[in-house]
This record gives sequence, C-alpha cells and structure tokens, in this order.
Amino acid sequence: MMNASEMIFVGIDVSKDTLELALGDKSKTQCFNNNELGIKGVIACLKTEKTRRTPVSVGAIVLEATGGFERQAAIALCEAGWPVMVLNPRQTRDFAKAMGYLSKTDSIDARVLSHFAKTLHQSDNRERLLMKLPDAQQVALQALLTRRSQLITMRVAEDNRLEISHKSQHKSIMTVRKVINKQLSMIDSDIDDLLRTHFAEKLSLLKDFKGIGVGTQASLMAGLPELGTLSHEQISKLVGVAPLNCDSGKHKGKRITWGGRSGVRSMLYMAALSAARYNPVIKAFYDRLISKGKPKKVALVACMHKLLVILNAIIKSGKQWNPLYSATKNT
Repeated sequence: MMNASEMIFVGIDVSKDTLELALGDKSKTQCFNNNELGIKGVIACLKTEKTRRTPVSVGAIVLEATGGFERQAAIALCEAGWPVMVLNPRQTRDFAKAMGYLSKTDSIDARVLSHFAKTLHQSDNRERLLMKLPDAQQVALQALLTRRSQLITMRVAEDNRLEISHKSQHKSIMTVRKVINKQLSMIDSDIDDLLRTHFAEKLSLLKDFKGIGVGTQASLMAGLPELGTLSHEQISKLVGVAPLNCDSGKHKGKRITWGGRSGVRSMLYMAALSAARYNPVIKAFYDRLISKGKPKKVALVACMHKLLVILNAIIKSGKQWNPLYSATKNT
C-alpha cells in the first residue's frame, strides 16, 4: 500500500450547479458544471493527474451529502474505481472548525474536504465509510420512493388549498388530486413489482414479521443494502438508532441517538408504531419499557433499535422469522 505522501486526496464541494474540485488541501481548485459533461471533466482531471505524477494513487475522494445533488458524481466516481466517501455536512463543518478553517467559500470547502479525506484515509473507519455502489434495482427502487414522496407532498398541498379555496377553484383542485392519486397508484404498482421481482428472497424471510409493511420493506431494500452484512452495533449506528454516550468526568448524560440515514429511520419509526401494537415481541418490549417509567418517545426509539437488530439478524442468518421463537426460547 502506498504511503499517504504518495497519494492525492480529493475534495469536491457540491452545489446544484457546480462541482468545486481540490486535489489537495493547499492546491488551487477547479470548477466544473454539476452535470454529465462536468462529471466527465472531473474524472478526466483525476486521470490526467494520475499520469502526471509517478507513482501516485487516489487515497480517498470526499463529497458532502447535498440533498442528492452529489449522487450522480459520487456514483460515477465509484464506477470509475476510486474510493469515494459521502459525508454528513455537519461532520465536515465540525472538522473545518477544528482545523481552523473559519472562512467559508466553495474553494475553501473543497480544500477542507481534501484535508478530511487524508485524515479519514488513515482512520480505522475508512472501509466502513467507503461508498458501496448500489445495484440498478436499488437505484430504481430509491427513485420510485423519492417520486412517491414528492407526489404525497403535492397531494397534501392540494388538500390544504382545498380547505381555504373559493368554490370556483374546487374543480381544478379535485382534478389535480385525481391525477396525483392515479400516479401514486402507478408508482405503488411499480414498487410492488420491483420488490417481488428482485428482492423476493430477502423479503420472504420477513413474511410473518408483523409491523413491516410494503413501505418499510421498500425503504430497507433501497436505502439499507448493508442489512444482513453488518453487526447489530454497526447497522444501528449506520441508521442512527444506536444510543450514544454523553459522559464527561463524573457527569453521566442521557444516551442520545442522532445522525444516520433519515429516510430509513423515518420509516422505521412508523414501523415501530405499528409493531408496538401488533407484533407480540415488540409490544412486550414496549410495554415493559413504559411500565418502568420510560417516556413513550424513548420507548419507541428503543423499539426502532430492536426492530432493526431483529431484521438484521434474520437477513444475516437466512432463516425465516418464526413468531413463536421467543415463546419457545422462554419455556
């Protein structure tokens, strides 16, 4: 393996329209359009740099998660064979402040990300942070889920308008709602087809697990491809439902959860609400926490954590969920 001094560490500051590229924390940055042509320019630049310096290798490429605007570039760089990390903006900003980068411009941000890339390359967390290239079915499923969420938002907006609108507007609003509902029905059908066609093996293991509906299944398959490949600690931290310590000296703070994949976490919350009522294992766990005086929200987050751990174990073992397992185990 090459030393860090023989590598280049790349930071890319992403916006809706541009990609600001830094090949080092002290280098001059280059700006490319955030489109297919601009991404090809970034890749060509990296390849040129690679041939210009001997020996040289790309140690890591860091981008911030920027509302999805980074996705096309990150996937293209992954497909080109480079180690890519997509990080939470709060993490990168905290790193910038810690390293004394107080000003903020696209150029400075790109150099900060390059500096962060070098630091993370030497970290024990490097392999865990590397982006895993999703397969075509996961990409398609995630796109359908995103579109479904957009349609739901549009329908809520039309419902809100209907309540305060003049009666002369009602016909138009109802027509738009019918179109949205028809599109939602088509999207739901496409999601069902994808789940049955490409994820049937995994989902068959969860067939008898109450509280995990189609929406949760789709979110897990699209947004959490690591399910069944990590330990329960790793998968919990990845999603953001692991209780984290907040202690200092003699002070013992409350355990908190934060970060992780918000889309998966939101769907797990809805699943936990259902499972706490209808899944005997989760319901017993929830009731036990409430009887000990835990606030309902804390108990629900604990149920989210337990749900995820169970689902991860089922997929990892390859054995179908047995609702009688807990009862058999305790007898």
